[in-house]
Amino acid sequence: MAKKLPIRTEVPLAMTWDLTTIFKDDDAWQAAYDDLEDRLAGANVLAENADASAANLLVALKYGLGLMRDLERIYVYASMKSDQDTNNNFYQGLAAKAGALAAKVSAAIAFFDPLVLSLPAEKLTAYFAEEPELQSYQHYFDSILTQRGHLLSSDEERLLAAASDVFGASERTFGILDNADLKFGTVIDDAGDEVQLSNGVYSQLLESPIRKVREETFKTFYQSYIDLENTFASLLAGNVKSQNFNAQVHNYGSAREAALARNHVPEQVYDNLVTEVNKALPLLHRYVALRKKLLNLKELHSYDLYTPILGTPDYEIDFEGAKAEALQALAPLGDDYLAVVNTAFDNRWIDVVENQGKRSGAYSGGSYDTNPFILLNWQDNLNNLDTLVHEMGHSVHSYFTRQNQPYHYGDYPIFLAEIASTTNENLLTDYLLNSLDDKKLKAYILNQFLDGVKGTVFRQTQFAEFEQWMHVQDAAGVPLTAEVLDDAYAELNQRYYGPELMIDEEIAHEWERIPHFYYNFYVYQYSTGFAAAVAMSDKILHGGEKAVIEYKNYLKAGSSADPIDVMKAAGLDMTKPDYLQDTFRLFEERLTEFESVVAELEATDQL
Repeated sequence: MAKKLPIRTEVPLAMTWDLTTIFKDDDAWQAAYDDLEDRLAGANVLAENADASAANLLVALKYGLGLMRDLERIYVYASMKSDQDTNNNFYQGLAAKAGALAAKVSAAIAFFDPLVLSLPAEKLTAYFAEEPELQSYQHYFDSILTQRGHLLSSDEERLLAAASDVFGASERTFGILDNADLKFGTVIDDAGDEVQLSNGVYSQLLESPIRKVREETFKTFYQSYIDLENTFASLLAGNVKSQNFNAQVHNYGSAREAALARNHVPEQVYDNLVTEVNKALPLLHRYVALRKKLLNLKELHSYDLYTPILGTPDYEIDFEGAKAEALQALAPLGDDYLAVVNTAFDNRWIDVVENQGKRSGAYSGGSYDTNPFILLNWQDNLNNLDTLVHEMGHSVHSYFTRQNQPYHYGDYPIFLAEIASTTNENLLTDYLLNSLDDKKLKAYILNQFLDGVKGTVFRQTQFAEFEQWMHVQDAAGVPLTAEVLDDAYAELNQRYYGPELMIDEEIAHEWERIPHFYYNFYVYQYSTGFAAAVAMSDKILHGGEKAVIEYKNYLKAGSSADPIDVMKAAGLDMTKPDYLQDTFRLFEERLTEFESVVAELEATDQL
């Protein structure tokens, strides 16, 4: 009989997170909710007088930050209670109430940034001199003030804000079309059953060991996009136009400059990424050629790029074993780092096992005044060990930040977020490669790393390069028709994957299904974060105590400085290409090692 998932009440308490550390019970949550809602009434009075004096400005600032701080705690409790069992209607209701409250808080404090920007520089300087406590918020104000010179008059900004729904129409319509209205065909899966395709099923079947299944899945899936290519082209072109328009009217040289300015990231970081990835493409071509050889294919097609080369490893590990392995892998980070990891293990920061109704996947969550919790859906395998270490990286990053920064600097931007988690993954990879004797398992781990670089650094940079190209073309007056987009994407894809990859008509349409192209220059951060993590893990392993201290300075910095400056203080200058070159150097070393291990396995008939 099939094994049934337990209901929530059947899960052992020790394997669940302890949310009573946030609120003792639901009544305490409701009391905090009511109190915060009552406090919103004071917003209008503060808004009217906030610029009258330094003291008033400080009161308004603390008021807004206080609302946000308490809201986060309320929201975290409700959302995590909901995530642990999405069948529980009561907690679904709490999560909905928290979301509605968040909208009210945002509206109540919306006055503050425009007010700061309206203050003459001399007046703001005088306020800082008059009220010393304001000086501890200097970087917070500096972040707001970077918008100076890029704001229009109040009436003009109000008009643009009112049109925000219009500017976001393309993204929303894409989401509805791609997730709800687009009808995919059916295919025959590995078991010989007819299944309805979806985005999720497509990803699963593209990893099938049966090539006929992969090919049919690929061609059937893309036909749905090809049938609507002009619609997708119109949506994407509209999105690019709106981003270019907003950048132009706000006095930015380009949409990319405007997008990167929000996180204070120089455009040089983006340009270095594209340049260095293009220099490293021969390494990707070499890896693609090796995939073709090991899969024993006369022709390598796009639908052959995701199926595992070496199958599933014979490696079973339960959660207790994973905890021990994680501690060994993360030992180079020092006793203080491991102390936080042990606290997470021992004090129920982790919701471990899958139960009926539990949200799928994994994440690290929490707020400034809570523990950094982790949600898992544990399975006894290597991938889940990797997930545990990844999410622990986020959680310890959050813990160190909150322990060392005030609330207003107690978070970090997405540009920095993935570095901590992926650094942990790289430390685990290094630990396993140095501790395992099983050649086949070692080859699998090497292959996982190589696929990680392929899928994150190379592939996401391919997307970033295409995104930039689209905006440049539109700014130059080139219509972004389906044909123009198809031709450009097909050429770019072939350049990235090299001569061993056959040209499939369908892959020219991949741009139609990528939601990140609507995210306004977001995707490049996956690549820079992964590469920075590779460089940081190498420094930790070979740079001695100084490198570990610098890394922890990054973990403790939060948003107390611009992200580029945070990384410089950690010994990594991301305005230079060195960290990218280090990543590709390690990629080449591990590709060579993978080739060698595979040759040994072939020689002994173990493949």
